[in-house]
Amino acid sequence: MSWILLTNDDGIDAPSLQILVDRLYQKGHKLVVFAPSENNSAVSMKISLGIPLTIVNRDDSRKDVHQFAIGGTPCDCVIAALDGGLKKMIPGIIPKLVVSGINLGPNMSQDAYHSGTMAAAREAGMYGVPAIASSWSSFDGEGMEISVDATVGLVEAALAVLPDIPANLNRPHIDINQPHLTSWPKQSARLWGDDPITALRNAFAAGEMFLNLNVPRGWSGKYSSTRLGMRWYRNAIGLSDDTSTFQLGGSRIDIDKVERGDIDADLEGMASVSCLPSWPQTHPLEMDVDLLAWSLDNSPEGLPIWLK
Repeated sequence: MSWILLTNDDGIDAPSLQILVDRLYQKGHKLVVFAPSENNSAVSMKISLGIPLTIVNRDDSRKDVHQFAIGGTPCDCVIAALDGGLKKMIPGIIPKLVVSGINLGPNMSQDAYHSGTMAAAREAGMYGVPAIASSWSSFDGEGMEISVDATVGLVEAALAVLPDIPANLNRPHIDINQPHLTSWPKQSARLWGDDPITALRNAFAAGEMFLNLNVPRGWSGKYSSTRLGMRWYRNAIGLSDDTSTFQLGGSRIDIDKVERGDIDADLEGMASVSCLPSWPQTHPLEMDVDLLAWSLDNSPEGLPIWLK
């Protein structure tokens, strides 16, 4: 059994993370946790440059479970683990997959730019390691155990199509001519030809694409392959009476219907699985957009068909 690296943005003591650790351990997985010592929600891809950060070993008596509390952000945690921390602290552990979450609250639509949970998964991808971000799309933790079920199901589907060790951890080799990558500014060359499934698996395995899971309250047990949907945070600030301070927190959320959108799937009781590029638009390692469209093809269970 290969190793899974877990992190989150709600902090190492978040019940959602520890319940996920327990469940994955019960399923026989080997686990290492590098998670923030405190809540770091909505910090996006913030990193702590030039600041000494603490690493505290949270002794775990279980075999093949290691937990470390990191005095930094979710991206700090991933960098600490993948860029030498694991090698020094627990030699021989190379994670097959990174899992970020389970977040308390949804991460859909433009949350992709603010979420620390999603940022950690994206950071892992940039280091060449496949990753999943997982969120319970309610701010009420009651009943969130079903999000653990959905997350474990997606994790095990992902593990089944991945090599035991990431082939390009820390990216010592760069090939911008891989079939799954963009040919921009030229038109898509569709180098993946008649085999989009293999190309999508390769993109995931190489970290060029990560998975974003959102599990709704009252989950039907089905998944749906989705794109990001559209919603708008209105009246996002509350000003003090003397206008000297303000507080962020949208008081109203408007939703626009989007075909195959993650929000739309959530409202229908399905767990949305969005395949998202790790690298920004126009970067040489950006995903080919025509190939990315194939990720919307569902298996009978609703998972992206390339996972089956």
